[in-house]
Amino acid sequence: MKKRFSLLAVALTALILCLSCNSKPKIQVADDESIVYFCKDITPENILKLYEALGVKQEGNIGLKVHFGEEGNQNFLNPELLRPLVEKVHPTFVETNVLYVSKRRFTDSHIALAKEHGFTFAPIDILDSEDELVYPAEGLKHFDKVKTGSHFANYDAYIIYSHFKGHGSAGFGGAIKNIAMGFASPGGKMAQHAEAFPSCRNANSCVGCNRCVQQCPAGAITITDEGPVIDTSKCIGCAKCIAECPLKIFKPGESASEEVFLERLVEYAKVLSEKKPMVYINVMDNISKSCDCSGKAPAPFMEKVGAVASTDIVAIEMACHQLTALKWGSEDAFKDVNGISGLGQVEYAHKLGMGNKKFVLVDVVTGERISLKDAVK
Repeated sequence: MKKRFSLLAVALTALILCLSCNSKPKIQVADDESIVYFCKDITPENILKLYEALGVKQEGNIGLKVHFGEEGNQNFLNPELLRPLVEKVHPTFVETNVLYVSKRRFTDSHIALAKEHGFTFAPIDILDSEDELVYPAEGLKHFDKVKTGSHFANYDAYIIYSHFKGHGSAGFGGAIKNIAMGFASPGGKMAQHAEAFPSCRNANSCVGCNRCVQQCPAGAITITDEGPVIDTSKCIGCAKCIAECPLKIFKPGESASEEVFLERLVEYAKVLSEKKPMVYINVMDNISKSCDCSGKAPAPFMEKVGAVASTDIVAIEMACHQLTALKWGSEDAFKDVNGISGLGQVEYAHKLGMGNKKFVLVDVVTGERISLKDAVK
């Protein structure tokens, strides 16, 4: 009997040793570091690998936050990159309507444009199509509340799929901006970009159609002999008047300074990312100096770099900042082309405790560490 147990013990030990030899060693990171998975080849299969490498089991109703691309934009990411991920996770494509007047300002035309751009293989939900949802914010510099679409609460978890590229006001746009602006209702977008209330320009051109008065949910607009007047004691900053006026008399208020704008983005992203579990995928391809909201965006100014994924929003943004800078051959590619550094987003997010600036880059194909220099070769 003892001999049998001895033989069994030897066999089990051998099996364990064999399995340990064939398994890849776990990447070790310090407490102030996070893993960022990387792939050089941007393919549908590798986008799925990036998501799977995160090892996060998302269950229930999953929202896949994307950007459908403005009408006329040629740089938005090819939706086919997402097909294997969609087939595995069965998410809903989610977005919100924009602040400015375009097809993406109105739900029906927004969805039609998304389908025209190839987003046809998953359901589409415009989160603010019915109403606005307001979350309180505490301990922040700029906001005591944030505004998103009412459907935001309908999802159990989110995949934040971001096109990492330039932005004229933010330096670059990645996961932070995709959450902050991408989940914000039009009123929330206005609160980040400018003042909380709209203003009027060329008010005397008003023809008295009363459309703004009828559509204002707060009853804050009256029409005078000089044109429309907004009562800011009643205005809730929903920005509906901006979309409703056929003469485009209403516009966002005075724009925020560069530093304030970046901080506002981060604060919105912080509040919303803490409401629902989120993972992040950034794709560095078609890297233009302008964002996908531009109908006439400039052509890409650098070659594609690759794609990354992480559960840490600060680490993934820092990785993209450093990879694009190295690929471009400077300390800050987007400051070079836009005159604004997006690094302020990363620094402020780290200050607010949203993640680690230090990261370990791991090749998702080999499972091994990879240096920044090797990644951009």
